[in-house]
Amino acid sequence: MTTPENERKGFAYWMEAAAEAKGAWAERRRLAAAMRVVIDRLVTSDAPEDELRAAADAAERYAARLATHPRRKLPAGFSEVANAGDVAGFFDMSPLIGLSNPMSPPIRLGVENREIRGTVTFGAAYEGPPGHVHGGFLAAAFDEVLGFAQSLTGSPGMTGTLTIRYRRPTPLHVELRFEARVVRVEGRKIFTEGRVFHGEEMTAEAEGLFISVDLAKMRSLAEARKAREEASGKNA
Repeated sequence: MTTPENERKGFAYWMEAAAEAKGAWAERRRLAAAMRVVIDRLVTSDAPEDELRAAADAAERYAARLATHPRRKLPAGFSEVANAGDVAGFFDMSPLIGLSNPMSPPIRLGVENREIRGTVTFGAAYEGPPGHVHGGFLAAAFDEVLGFAQSLTGSPGMTGTLTIRYRRPTPLHVELRFEARVVRVEGRKIFTEGRVFHGEEMTAEAEGLFISVDLAKMRSLAEARKAREEASGKNA
């Protein structure tokens, strides 16, 4: 189960390791934040054709410029990184919590009484029902938050099942609060549960089953990915 020692491992360690970014890392976060604003404003903007064309031209030029630089070496894998790898760099690129990923809302997480607490504000880019968060994004957020919770056991794994119960529509443009904890551990199976609130009103809840994966399996997956990337590079 979760212990103070385990709170120093896996996902939880990221919160300290990534607290301060410097140099290129800080600028990557700055660029991601600017792109996040562009995404949010683009989906609601009624800008004229000329303005949109100019912006698209500039974005395409910069995308081409970025392509001239070497690609960052991707971390080996989920559990391997969580236990011993570049935790901060890996999770800073997360599409849910990563400050270096423009897709990220981002969710801000912390540990309190051996449970996970998180806050997030979803903008217009995450809209499903008018004025409310798309259910798919809530499911992804729960997967991430419950993933943090299961990591506190010290043996983080991968999602086996994820069950979401949508109690009521979850609003956009307001701070939401996530709570998650480990319910029990049975061998390699880690059972978790979580809830999301707007104020004091719960809008959805989730149950997640995670399966601890040994490092040998993760290395095998990483090697297979590396082979695919090398083959793709040769064919480019």
